[in-house]
Amino acid sequence: MTNTDTDRDERPRLGAHQKALKINLDPLRYGTFAEIGAGQEVARWFFKVGAAAGSISKTISAYDMTVSDAIYGKCKRYVSRERLQSMMDHEHGLNLERLRSSRGDNTAFFAFADTVAARNYQGTNECHGWMGVKFQAHPRDADSQITIHVRMLDHENSLQQEALGIVGVNLLYAAFFLHHKPEWIIESLLDNLTTERIEIDMIEFSGIEFRHVDNRVMSLKLVQLGLSDAAMFGPSGEVLQPSEVLRKRPVLVERGSFRPVTKVNIDMIRAARERFSAEPDVSSERIAELMEITMRNLLAEGKLDLRDFLARADVLAAAGKTVLISDYFEYYRLAGYLARYTKDPIAVVMGAASLKDLFTERYYTNLEGGILEAFGKLFTKDLRLYVYPLKDPVTGEIFTVENIAVSKDVRNLYSHLVDHGRIKPLDNVNYDLLHIYSRDVLARIANCDESWETMVPEEIAQVIKGRKFFGYQDAVQ
Repeated sequence: MTNTDTDRDERPRLGAHQKALKINLDPLRYGTFAEIGAGQEVARWFFKVGAAAGSISKTISAYDMTVSDAIYGKCKRYVSRERLQSMMDHEHGLNLERLRSSRGDNTAFFAFADTVAARNYQGTNECHGWMGVKFQAHPRDADSQITIHVRMLDHENSLQQEALGIVGVNLLYAAFFLHHKPEWIIESLLDNLTTERIEIDMIEFSGIEFRHVDNRVMSLKLVQLGLSDAAMFGPSGEVLQPSEVLRKRPVLVERGSFRPVTKVNIDMIRAARERFSAEPDVSSERIAELMEITMRNLLAEGKLDLRDFLARADVLAAAGKTVLISDYFEYYRLAGYLARYTKDPIAVVMGAASLKDLFTERYYTNLEGGILEAFGKLFTKDLRLYVYPLKDPVTGEIFTVENIAVSKDVRNLYSHLVDHGRIKPLDNVNYDLLHIYSRDVLARIANCDESWETMVPEEIAQVIKGRKFFGYQDAVQ
């Protein structure tokens, strides 16, 4: 048994009733519940289990937009991170202002908030919400905070409300009693729930208790533990909620291992963006670029290596790229995920070798309709593939959309997609870079062959050498 397995076995497993009651009976905790949207589903738990007077200073539910603006200030969207933050800041500040002098020596104050769009009467809206807690771990302590974004997957409003209440109780319990173990916090968020009811696609830790937490690792944990199929973070390491990045924007994705980022990776996304921007239905200034790493790739060695993951994240950050970690090995699942957030065109850039793999039928045996079903799902969206050429390292032959060999069983399908502009060749590339392969660069780094530095952008080389990533060692003097 690994240490991780042992840790998980030690985590207390309590029901929502037990968690809420433990908080109510803890003389240290005292604070406010502010909830907008589905109803006061979280606060209800604390009233229902009894002894709520021990933990609740106030509950509030400002449904009217004018009233909400008067309390928390104006914002562009009411179900947003911006609104959630203003709610937590305002309510936590009031607790400290009103109660710190009288009971601050013995009380750790908190403000829980959520702003939610549950299923409407017509059943036509996106069901999601923001939830968070700003709290003191100890009396007179500096503040800490956990913010999450949830998607409600139940088809009935009452069930969504129930699930939200449980998530909220889980979040508060985790903040108060598990803050020393951020991984436990993530694991516990769906206690007494399933991923068929709730998805958590963003989590952010901040403040004094979490000063050593890397939110990129926490984003990865969401996907690894199955709370979400994808997570996203920006070049500064900030966690991102997908709809904030992708909403009403054309999307361009490059999938890779990025061990490390090479000049070819950068040329691929540049060439694809150039062609994508020229499409008549694409607003070029609004394109969202993503560099995607799949969990299958991260687990290729059999287990997750966090140092390796952070090395990839850091070199992508040095390149100024937004990173998507996904559990979507199949491209049609990736397309479905992106289409959830935008109606604008979607583009995927890949190498010619990956294109050939895409037309390999054995990858689709799990689908009743095989490759035809997969491609139906992939190309029903406004999606196109841009294909970067491949140079054979032995013969020097260059393979492109025009001459790549696919099985005769799918040749007509391939020709149809090419003829209709769903698969597009990239000819605006730097052909002098086609000899570069990530695995070759990685081997040269490990072998102290300095020629690798010519194969990656200069800023990437500096990060690799400065932080000794990918087995880099200083040259022996």
